Amino acid sequence: MGIYEDVFRTSMEDPENFWLKAAEGIDWDVVPQRALDSSSAPFYRWFTDGRLNVCFNALDRHIEAGRGEQPALVYDSPVTDTKRSYTYVQLRDEVAAFAGALVRLGVGHGDRVVIYMPMVPEAAVAMLACARIGAVHSVVFGGFAPHELALRIDDAAPKVIVSASCGIEGKRVIAYKPLLDRAIELAGHKPEKSVILQRPQEEAALGPNDLDWADAVAAASPAGCVAVPATDPLYILYTSGTTGKPKGVVRDCGGYAVALHWSMGAVYDVGPGETMFTGSDVGWVVGHSYIVYGPLLAGATTILYEGKPVGTPDAGQFWRVAGEYRVKTMFTAPTAFRAIRKEDPKGTLTADHDLSGLRYLFLAGERLDPETYHWASGLLDIPVIDHWWQTETGWPIVANPVGIEAAPLKAGSPTRPVPGWDVRVLAPSGEPVPAGVDGAIVVKLPLPPGALPTLWNDDDRYVASYLSAFDGYYLTGDSGHIDEDGYVFVMGRTDDVINVAGHRLSTGSMEEALAAHPDVAECAVIGVADSLKGQVPRGFVVLKAGTDREPSVIEAELVQLVRDRIGAVASLKDISVVAALPKTRSGKILRKTMRGIADGHDEPIPSTVDDPTVIEALRPVLRRTPPTP
Repeated sequence: MGIYEDVFRTSMEDPENFWLKAAEGIDWDVVPQRALDSSSAPFYRWFTDGRLNVCFNALDRHIEAGRGEQPALVYDSPVTDTKRSYTYVQLRDEVAAFAGALVRLGVGHGDRVVIYMPMVPEAAVAMLACARIGAVHSVVFGGFAPHELALRIDDAAPKVIVSASCGIEGKRVIAYKPLLDRAIELAGHKPEKSVILQRPQEEAALGPNDLDWADAVAAASPAGCVAVPATDPLYILYTSGTTGKPKGVVRDCGGYAVALHWSMGAVYDVGPGETMFTGSDVGWVVGHSYIVYGPLLAGATTILYEGKPVGTPDAGQFWRVAGEYRVKTMFTAPTAFRAIRKEDPKGTLTADHDLSGLRYLFLAGERLDPETYHWASGLLDIPVIDHWWQTETGWPIVANPVGIEAAPLKAGSPTRPVPGWDVRVLAPSGEPVPAGVDGAIVVKLPLPPGALPTLWNDDDRYVASYLSAFDGYYLTGDSGHIDEDGYVFVMGRTDDVINVAGHRLSTGSMEEALAAHPDVAECAVIGVADSLKGQVPRGFVVLKAGTDREPSVIEAELVQLVRDRIGAVASLKDISVVAALPKTRSGKILRKTMRGIADGHDEPIPSTVDDPTVIEALRPVLRRTPPTP
């Protein structure tokens, strides 16, 4: 492919031919003759004259090429003691059968299907089945509570919901059906039907609008692939905003297929017949891109793992998976390796498994701290590669593209921009900053294929959220700098979305939950540094005058309230009742100052503060080390 500088320069100077060449890696029903359509800028579109089917590219074309008996997906679930492998033929047949079931329920081109499932093969089957018939799927992480699921149901307006009777968290069985029923009750939009996968760990009682997965498939005929315009949405994936309403990131079919297929070779060095293990969840963007679509588009074998990196039954599970399935590239979040290191600091469990096939460890979702980087590097003696991207971008913005040319690693940096991504760092004035100086990390428009073209039914919010801060640039919401070698250093968020173990969560949503408590007058939630999870939320509430209940009782109620409204994924377990919150004279809560004090910085009192004594009174509470979540 040529050295990195040549490839990157071509992607910047001649993006039209660069991406048309990349599009040759995809099978098209109508081959695109042009790459970028700028006619409706800033709403850029890719491959507008092309037509394709993403499911065909992920499954059927590999069968036609003679790879039908190669493993496509391996399901490994230590929490249920289950292992199951699907060849490309077997997975295609499962997908076609469920696609037929959706068609029988009236789902067609452009209809939405919400998927609320645990980490089971049927989750991937449902996603691919939607792609097969031109429907739009929206996967909701199984850990979300009914309120959050209801918000997504109302926004996506699905014709059908696909779910399961239960999920498994450690040793606990979590019934999904009551959560789904409550979400439908809360939602204004009512889906026509729900298809429920019955799991043996706990079966669900089905209502009049529910169908058993097995019965739905048995009554249907397999469905073929429907070719759709490249600009059609493949899926909607909701990400937290700084307000309570989630943002529906739209992913198009053509640009996403081209970008992911290209990234599998260029970034991860994974090709046909090789194995990739991504330790994430299909409810997050990493699961969409590099458990399901990316590996299958590349003709590789993908591992779908149900369980945690530790405790199922020990901290050696990721090593077991890597050795047992001859994994070439592993991808997970730094949190997973901090948890493994905590349980097995000397890495003795690696000796029990043959890791000779493991070539790369990729980490993303949060900043990779130097301690974890050095520990994993020394233990595995392979490149440990930090890389950076977002739900909105769909694939890496900054990485060490080992399939093009491996660059020397620098601790604390995800390396350099991936070809296609024109990354800049700007001052508040919009001027570029010198090398090594922190500023807002932005990407010059147009974004490459695979990135979001807009938000679902909300073009105005797309512009306001991402394109309005700096004219001609996409605002990532992260701050940092680029050094003299072109390496990018991502230092933290510039908004009120925090990153808990690789999961982006809105502090605004948590504050809405706290404010719903009848005894709470006002509140603030901030993200503070945590050695295991990167960040954890801490809540601070001021009680209404006259409240005489025990603060510890109220704090416990608030923890449960957030869990009920958002889900355990929020991890808000530390809430303090305080006398007052620090504010500016205009009434804005000084969250940034609170974060700085909580993270141990000698934070000065801002000149805009209304009452300096409030900060001084709060400082000991902020400095207190919270309990480990």
